[in-house]
Amino acid sequence: MATQITLEESGLNVLDLRNDNAFAVRKLHVRDIGMQMAALRRLAHVLLESPETILQELVNAAVDLCGADSAGISVENEGGSDQEFYKWIATSGAYSGFLNAILPREPSACGLCLKRGHAQHFTVSQKFFDILGVTAPLVTDGILLPWKTEDTKGTIFVMAHGRTEAFDENDASLMTMLADFAAMGYRQQNQQARLIAHERAKAAAQMANRLAHQINNPLQSVTNLAFMLSEGQGDPKELGQALSTDLQRLSDLVGELLSLRFGKP
Repeated sequence: MATQITLEESGLNVLDLRNDNAFAVRKLHVRDIGMQMAALRRLAHVLLESPETILQELVNAAVDLCGADSAGISVENEGGSDQEFYKWIATSGAYSGFLNAILPREPSACGLCLKRGHAQHFTVSQKFFDILGVTAPLVTDGILLPWKTEDTKGTIFVMAHGRTEAFDENDASLMTMLADFAAMGYRQQNQQARLIAHERAKAAAQMANRLAHQINNPLQSVTNLAFMLSEGQGDPKELGQALSTDLQRLSDLVGELLSLRFGKP
C-alpha cells in the first residue's frame, strides 16, 4: 500500500482566509470598476444565452477581474477513484493546457477547501508537481473557493505564478460571487445536458417505433416467400431473388434500430 503523503510533505500550503491575518492586512489593489461591471454583465448574459460556455467565460473573467495569471474550476469526478477524484473542467491563462486534468483525492487543496467550506489562501511548491509527475508553473499566490449544487461540488480558483501578493480581500470577495456563478453555471449545463438527453431519447423512441413498423413489411414478405419456396410454388430463382432483397432490407432496418441510442449523450 502506498504511503499517504501529509499536507506538510506535499508542497501545498493552504490557509483558511478567515484565519490568515497576513492576507487580511495586504494593501488593496487598484482595479478597474468599469471593467469589472462589464465582465459581470457579460457573465449574466452568457448564463442566460449561452450556458454551454459559461464556465469558460467565468475563468476568463476571473483572470481579468483579479489580475490573475491563471484560473480554473474543478469538480468532483463522478465515480472516480482516489487517484482520479477531481477534474478541472475549465481553465484559463497560464494553466489553460490543464483543461480536463485529473487530480487525486489526497493531497489536495480542493479537498481541504471543500472540507473547510470557506475561501482558502494557497501556494504550491515544486514538491507537489514532483509528486504528481507534471511540469507546471509554481503557484506563488492563490485564492480557492468552494461551490456546490444539488448534485455535486467543486472549487474555483485564481493563481499567480511569481508574485507573492497578487490578490487581496477585495479579490476574495469578488471570487465569492464568481463561485456562485460557477455553481449556477454548472447546474445550468447539467440541466441542458439532461434536456438534450431527454429529447434525444424521445426522438430515438419515435424512430424506433417507425422502424419497428417498417420491419413488418419485409418480415411478412420473407415469411410468405419462405412458405412458397417450402411448398414448391412459383419460380425458385425469382422467389430466391425476392427473398434476398427482402432479407437485405430487413437487415438494414434492424441495423438502424440497433444503432439508436437512448442513454446519456
